Amino acid sequence: MPQVDVDDATDRYLSFAAGIAGLTKGEVVARLVAQAQAQAAAAPKPADAGEEEPAGVKVYADYAGHRTYASFVPGPGRVEITSGPLAGQSYRTPSQAAREIVKHYNPEVSPHRNGWNFFLVAATGAPLQTLRHRTV
Repeated sequence: MPQVDVDDATDRYLSFAAGIAGLTKGEVVARLVAQAQAQAAAAPKPADAGEEEPAGVKVYADYAGHRTYASFVPGPGRVEITSGPLAGQSYRTPSQAAREIVKHYNPEVSPHRNGWNFFLVAATGAPLQTLRHRTV
């Protein structure tokens, strides 16, 4: 069986995480690798020379009992709503899109939201923030 050498601090961290999760240290590492692979698969791919902008990443937001699907377009950072009453609308930033969703469903509250945390990547369930500084 293959082995991986780690420093003492990493070994203590793996032991701690394994104990909390009820897993072996190897299972903790395997889950971390699987999570990293899923995030890499959801990350925007570099645009081909003939494309004007990269393909969108499917995202969603749950607010006030409603799920809104959208497409995040890396590069410009635009969010295009693809479901619900705001379908077809395009916003310059994730935060602008989040504010409009909040205003639509709950106009009595302050709509200010951080769109990078408001939207989740559909493929992984991770916050859109995880894709924020990736190069395309």
